[in-house]
Amino acid sequence: MRLRLAVSGCRGRMGQRILELAARDGRFDVKAALERPGHPEIGQRIRLGDGAAARSVLVYGGIEESLQDADCLIEFTTPEATSEHLEWAVRLGRAMVIGTTGLTEEMCRKIRKAGDKIPVVQSPNMSVGVNLLFALTERASRTLPPDYGVRMVEAHHKNKKDAPSGTAKQLAAIVRKERGVDTPIQSIREGEIVGEHTVTFANAVEVLQFEHEAQSRDAFAQGALVAALFLQGKKKGFFDMLDVLGLRS
Repeated sequence: MRLRLAVSGCRGRMGQRILELAARDGRFDVKAALERPGHPEIGQRIRLGDGAAARSVLVYGGIEESLQDADCLIEFTTPEATSEHLEWAVRLGRAMVIGTTGLTEEMCRKIRKAGDKIPVVQSPNMSVGVNLLFALTERASRTLPPDYGVRMVEAHHKNKKDAPSGTAKQLAAIVRKERGVDTPIQSIREGEIVGEHTVTFANAVEVLQFEHEAQSRDAFAQGALVAALFLQGKKKGFFDMLDVLGLRS
């Protein structure tokens, strides 16, 4: 059975790629696209796919109506919108994949608590490569002696609002948990950089460096779709991409 999807933030950079990739994948049935109230395309239909396989999906301005025929909501919006949409997903019993960044600790606790009632995946970065970076950073933080210092650099396009990125914050949280230290993060906002993250461990005699560069937003969109499939058939539970990809140590 195909997984019925609703995609929130459908006209944003990530939402557009998720819609297109899902429309080309026979495992998904895109039922609804959601945008913020007042968006000029609400009530219109978005064309998805090419040729004979092309179809269209209606853009909704309300979360409740957009979830009526969906099994899972994929969310890449703002923290405020994500909070409201999570409440509706819980109320209607829908699974949810959350890729929104800039979330507060209070919001993250709310998402984890929602896992007591619905299945939810939340991660600041959905790409397979970045989540392997999380796992490698955890292993290095646990293994290397205290004389190794840690530093991070992250770079994104000039329009990205939050800094440091959610991914960099997650990397820093991993180091803090394993080593008990705060890691300095350098944030760069310029051009059209999709996403770059570098974690460096160094002492007086050697340097160990992990680097990830996203070539396309499809890396994140594909990961979000993998996460949605992971939730299919689950009744409840809070998960992250390490769970989805089997990288949990």
